Amino acid sequence: MSAVVLDRPTPASALAIGAHPDDIEFGCGATLAKWAAAGCVVHHLVCTDGSKGTWDPDQDLADLVAQRQVEQRAAAAALGGTGEVAFLGWPDGELDSGLRQRWQVAYWIRRLRPTVVLGHDPWKRYRLHPDHRHAGFLTVDGVVAARDPHFFPEQQIAHHRPEALLLFEADEPDHVEQVDEAAVARKLSALEAHRSQLLSTMFVDLDSPEGEAQLDGFRARVRERLVEHGQLAGVPWGEAFKAMTEL
Repeated sequence: MSAVVLDRPTPASALAIGAHPDDIEFGCGATLAKWAAAGCVVHHLVCTDGSKGTWDPDQDLADLVAQRQVEQRAAAAALGGTGEVAFLGWPDGELDSGLRQRWQVAYWIRRLRPTVVLGHDPWKRYRLHPDHRHAGFLTVDGVVAARDPHFFPEQQIAHHRPEALLLFEADEPDHVEQVDEAAVARKLSALEAHRSQLLSTMFVDLDSPEGEAQLDGFRARVRERLVEHGQLAGVPWGEAFKAMTEL
């Protein structure tokens, strides 16, 4: 693995791109919280509608989609985000990294003009969920399309080249953002704002007698992951990324 670089200067603005509601909070929530506290304008872009995020076969999916948007906005606020929270609305589990979707991602990059873009690493080995893979390719491909003026000129928005692309969930991270207790607490609050996902994603059933213990266990697992990432750079807590700066 390459030598690990610690911390970028706080960007003026950041755009985090996730496959589903809650992916951004898992992947880079503490980093976004740290940057937001330092004055960064944080934007969220979610590619799918999250409509398969339940184990209940009788769930009203239209209600779930609406709920997940409310939860995503609450999570962004919990991180301190003051920017846009946008949804592409593609059906959960059916995302593709085609030209139409690339057009949409490039549009948001050009419109929001982030200093740094963050997203899934599409090259992560043995990745199971196709939406994460496609969202990662859309992030990378969208950056390329947004930076060059001859891609999608019909958008009639000036092209934009971010300074850096940080890919979370990377097999070979080479960059760590150190985070403190305040950022960790905001990450946890943001994750817990995704109430519809407590059971299916976080394995927490607050209606059961073990619910509070399960929630404590979830919080401990998140903290353990942050410790593991921090150790890559010799700091107590961190979030690790594959950094691309020659964009």
